[in-house]
This record gives sequence, structure tokens and C-alpha cells, in this order.
Amino acid sequence: MEEIKINIKSNIDINMNSLEEFDRLLISSDKASEYSVEISKTDSMIKVVMEYKGDKKEFIYRDYSSKIGEQILLMIKNLMLKMNNKNYKWGTLIGVRPTKLFRRLLHLGFDFQEIDKILEDVYLVAKEKRELLNRIVKKELEYLNTNKINVYIGVPFCPTKCRYCSFASYEIGSKQGKNYDSFVETLIEEIKLSGEFLKENRYEIESLYIGGGTPTTLNEKDLERVLEAVRESFDLDRLREFTVEAGRIDTINSEKLQIMKKFGVHRISINPQTFNEEILKELNRYFDKEYFDKVYAEAREMNFVINMDLIIGLPNESTEDILRTLDTVKNYDIENLTIHVLALKKGSNLYREGHIHEEIDYEKIEEKITSITETKGLKPYYMYRQKNSLEWGENIGYSVEGKESIFNIQIIEESQSTFGLGGGAITKFTNGAFDEEIKLERIVNPKEPLAYIKEMRDRFDKKVKLFKK
Repeated sequence: MEEIKINIKSNIDINMNSLEEFDRLLISSDKASEYSVEISKTDSMIKVVMEYKGDKKEFIYRDYSSKIGEQILLMIKNLMLKMNNKNYKWGTLIGVRPTKLFRRLLHLGFDFQEIDKILEDVYLVAKEKRELLNRIVKKELEYLNTNKINVYIGVPFCPTKCRYCSFASYEIGSKQGKNYDSFVETLIEEIKLSGEFLKENRYEIESLYIGGGTPTTLNEKDLERVLEAVRESFDLDRLREFTVEAGRIDTINSEKLQIMKKFGVHRISINPQTFNEEILKELNRYFDKEYFDKVYAEAREMNFVINMDLIIGLPNESTEDILRTLDTVKNYDIENLTIHVLALKKGSNLYREGHIHEEIDYEKIEEKITSITETKGLKPYYMYRQKNSLEWGENIGYSVEGKESIFNIQIIEESQSTFGLGGGAITKFTNGAFDEEIKLERIVNPKEPLAYIKEMRDRFDKKVKLFKK
């Protein structure tokens, strides 16, 4: 597709790259489409007039440009959708963190009612999504803080590579799996180094999350060694949440559950993704319902806070299949439920296979999700969106009151710095500000185990410099 051509009859500069991306993702206009845009200002209003294919529309709105620097760009996007008869529940929003936008508007001095009006008029966000944002932001504000940090530890191994997966994950039986022993030793070394540094510099850790991959791919001996290193190295006295991703049931047993409990893990994820065993088999993911129920019962008995992940829109899964999975969820007494919509990411086998999203009755599925979560007392508490996802929908975390994942909130909202360890872990340093000029500073550990082993000390030294600012 050729780039869209926009003639600006104004002395106001426009971000053309943003408009080109917007057209590509939400409009997919004809080749060589040409918009004529004229912008004018009065004392209190901004007027945008657009001509396109012989049609003319205008959009007049109160001038908030002193607070919303991108207002003119947003108004142009607004008219582009209307000119092309495009209607989306999320309107002009293509970013992954709409809650962060909502909070930035709060920071700029708008109240909840004013923000709702701006989201409706300028961003064209539907009422149901505005109400969702409002609920989630109010809940997040109970937890957000900038004076503490979170720690993420990545274990980039899995029994098999799921076809939809784009994360740092390597099959334990693959060539990369040959570096397993050295990876574990290097990870323990990094844990010890990081713990010493964070203690010396008086960083208070609020939440700690071990993800991957699947961390419980570690054998019993190594899982205990890693958790013991965590307990001995980090100051966990004021830790509010300790999570281990135990998503694959073919990596969990009674002994591993007991080890996690012994070392103070509060929260685990047991993720079926779907209860359709045939679909999971096609996706290269082992599942056995009987064993899943056994693991769940044992975890329940040990009083872990349990999260369950589902993915909506998996290949060859019909609307009725999805509804049956959702009905099955009703049988489990869980504190957290995370609903993802399938995103086709470049790192996944599905993307490389050229998979195209299949049609499902998303409205019907959403109604079922609402019914089940309300019945179980699960309320939305965090969310994010992904490009190239089904219906451009959102991933939502639901929780019973008081059992929200602090780490999930902080990692999505980016108000807190993250110290990342292990394969593929991302370290983020932020002061939590909302100023558009401030950018997060990142340091990324290599995904591949061998590269991580070779480069760990170098990346650690860079993190030390970053966190000493």
C-alpha cells in the first residue's frame, strides 16, 4: 500500500508518520488516497476542515492543546474515520495502554466526567469501553505508587513451544535447552548480584514475579535453588506479592507446589488457555483435564491465590467451543481470571504460517464473560491492548476484591521501575511522570540462554548505572 497523501493548508506541523500508521491499521484506504486538511484556531476553539473524495466535513472542538499536545492530530484521525465510515468501539485509539492515557488526562487536571467527554467526542470511544476504563483506572489508583520497585525474573524454557507464543521461550529438549544448567547457575549469580545492589541502594521491592517461558520447567532441585537464592538475596520484608507463572500443567507436581509454598510464593498462574484438548494438541501444548483438576485442587488446598488465563480466538475454535470453555471456568474457585484475545505476533509460529483471524461471535462471547465474572465476583482491574489482535479487543484481568495482581498493574501502567533478571527480562527505569517528553529507559537481557549467559554481567553493570541515577 502506498503512503497516504495529506495536504495541510496550515502553518501547523502534523505528524505524518502517525497518520500513515493510523491509516494502515484502521482504515486501509485506497492507494494514493489524498486528504485536504485545513486547520484554524479562535481564542477558545480549534476547527479542522477535511475534504476527501469530494466530501467535506468539519470538526470544531474546545482548544485543549495547551494540555493535549496531540489534539489537532486526534481531530484529524477522528475525521478520517468518519470520512471512511469506520466505526470501532475503541475509536481512534491504537495504543496498547488506554488506561495510561486516561491517567495522563487526570494528571493534566481533567476530572472523570471531562475525560469521559473527551474520550467520546475526540477519541470516538464507545460508552461501554469508556465505562470499562473508568472502572479500571479507579481500581488501579488504589495500588499505583512510584516510591517502590518491582522485580521480574525470566526463565525462558518450556516443555514445547506453543504455536501462538511470541515470548522468550525455548523448548527444554532443543539446542537451546543444552544450556539449561549454565543458565540456572548464571541466573542464581544474577539474583545474588541484584539483591546485594538493591539492598545497598535501599530499593524497596513491592512485588516479585517469576515468568518466562514457564518457570516451573525448572526441575525440583533447581526450582528450590532459585527460590532459595531469591529469599536469601532480596529484602522481602515488605514484599506485598510473590508470583510464579506455573502455566503449563506438564511442568507442575505436588513437590514443586510445596517448594513454592515453602519459599513464600503467594500467587501462581495455572493456565489452560482453553479447555478444548484437541485445539491445544494442535497448538503444540499438552493438556489433560483430569490432571489439571488434580493440580488445581492441590494448589487450592495450599491456599495459593490462583490465576487462570484464557485465550479467545485460537485457531479452529468456534464460538460454541469458547462458550463451553467459559462455562467450565464456573467450576473453579479462582481469585483471578485473565482473558486474552489472540494476537498474531511476528515471533509466533502462527504468524509465520500466515494464520488469519477466524470469525467468531465476539459480542456473544463478551456477554458470557460478563455474566461469569459478575456471578463469581470477579471485577476488572487491569487491561491492555495488542496490535494485530482479534477485533482489536483488549486483554483484561479480573479479580475478587483485594486479590488484584499488583505486579500486573504496575507493569502495564509503567509508573514503577522494574529490575529485570534472567532470559529476555526487560529492566525499566522511570520516575512515574506523565510528561510526554519523559521516556522510559530500558535495558533488555538477551532472550537466548547462551547469549544471556555470556552477556549477563555486562547487562547487570548497565542496570546498576541506570538505577544509580
